Amino acid sequence: MAEMHLPHADREKTEPAAVDHETSDVNIRAVFGFALGLTVTTIVVGFAVWVLFQYFTAREARTVFTEYPLAAKESRLPPEPRLQTNPREDLSNLRAREDQALSSYGWVDKNAGVVRIPIERAMQLVVERGLPARPEGGPR
Repeated sequence: MAEMHLPHADREKTEPAAVDHETSDVNIRAVFGFALGLTVTTIVVGFAVWVLFQYFTAREARTVFTEYPLAAKESRLPPEPRLQTNPREDLSNLRAREDQALSSYGWVDKNAGVVRIPIERAMQLVVERGLPARPEGGPR
């Protein structure tokens, strides 16, 4: 009964088969053909790139350049905004101008009669006169 379940048990012992390769799995000729084609294509593309670089080099050598704009003899300023050479000094100058404007009298618009007064004086006038208010019965 054991022989029924194990069909290999009743086989006769034979000598092992000679070691060989499978001929139907890989087409060696196609693999080598592809590798050869890839090699030839790489060489052709490399040569084409070399020729293109030689052309660009020759064309660049024929080009005559004018004098660089930064080397021109006239000193032109670049357009605004320009880089700050000393930002700390620029900031202190700005604050000094603002402090001077906040603490002095001056014209804002002479034609319209608008003047600037020191901020301390403006605060005193607001305390004395008060802020303007709307009438209570008016539209909101």
